Amino acid sequence: MIDNILSITGNLTNWLINHNVSPKMATALRLLIVLAILFAALFVVDFIVKKILREGVKKIFLKTKNKWDDVLIDKRVFAKLAHLFPAIILKWSIQFILIDYPFWIPLVEKTIDIYIIVVFSMVAVSAFNALEVYFSMSEKYKDKPIESYFQLAKLIVYFIAGILILSLILDKSPFYLLGAFGAMTAVLLLIFRDTILGFVASIQIATNDMVRVGDWVEMEKYGADGTIEKITLNTVKVKNWDNTITTIPTYALVSDSFKNWRGMQETGARRIKRHIYISPRSIHFIDQAAIEKFQHFQLIEHYVKERQREIETANTTNHANKKEVINGRNLTNIGIFRQYAELYLKSHKEINEDMTLMVRQLQSNQYGLPIEIYCFASKVDWVEYEIIQSDILDHLMAAASSFGLEIYELRASA
Repeated sequence: MIDNILSITGNLTNWLINHNVSPKMATALRLLIVLAILFAALFVVDFIVKKILREGVKKIFLKTKNKWDDVLIDKRVFAKLAHLFPAIILKWSIQFILIDYPFWIPLVEKTIDIYIIVVFSMVAVSAFNALEVYFSMSEKYKDKPIESYFQLAKLIVYFIAGILILSLILDKSPFYLLGAFGAMTAVLLLIFRDTILGFVASIQIATNDMVRVGDWVEMEKYGADGTIEKITLNTVKVKNWDNTITTIPTYALVSDSFKNWRGMQETGARRIKRHIYISPRSIHFIDQAAIEKFQHFQLIEHYVKERQREIETANTTNHANKKEVINGRNLTNIGIFRQYAELYLKSHKEINEDMTLMVRQLQSNQYGLPIEIYCFASKVDWVEYEIIQSDILDHLMAAASSFGLEIYELRASA
């Protein structure tokens, strides 16, 4: 076949010479004509192969139930693979096309080889992009940092392609260049420091399940307080609640501390921890009139009766002199209020009774005596949570006056 092609091109040269074209010019014209015909043929081949691979394979893949093959079509893996066939034909034919210009053959062959490497790299990267999309659609891997792994795979493809292209240009073995790069390890580590740290961090994050896409994280050092939207090899993208975007180095999630609210979201309960500051001047023992009043409060009716009966029994047993209220055991308005607040929380339909629930006193300070409300709302949505929390505080702060208690208020000195 090659002899036939050479015979045809030779006849073309003779025909041009017979039509008063100089031998040198005839050789050049023959080359231009052959190249024009060849490139037209290559264009047709590229179109036909692309059509076959894109349309033919697409029809086959669409008939299957698998989704991964559909993604390969969407990412144009086969369309890019079609570019290899014209390059292979060109490489095969270049020796007899440039038979009159042998010094150009090595340079053109190297150029074609570089083109083939680039095409293979494009196909490999497109295949990785397709796999990344496929795995991201899977529920099993949807919240995993798979993007960082595919980024690393693509970097490796680019690195290998770069080494092969450089070896062709310099006419050196790829292993020779790798050895040379080995001597530049310190420089390479400095250049790819963030990438290497990010890769190691990605493995730790995935292995220890530290964060996932969709997690609410809080990281004061970087001003991040929002939902993770993307985890890549080098950065983690966080959309804050004010709709700003914060990017955090991936390795910072391993080297620095951060708060992940996933546990709260998974348990379906969000903590309420708020304080009501009571003025110490309003705290006192309660008399019989107050006891009778509190017995009409439905939540603490039974508690007050039982507690008062217990106290009277103890005072009688101990012969307490009740002419002075301080003697013996007594009920206080703040103690009754604490019990009321606790029973109110237990009766609240939006409070999770299976988790810690308490109302306690803390150390008094310049703002008064803090009564801490500690419980868990059964709603984790921010808006619903704030409504529940506000409703509870509204009620308890308004109810404090019914127990003779005053909410502390900072007054200006006279």
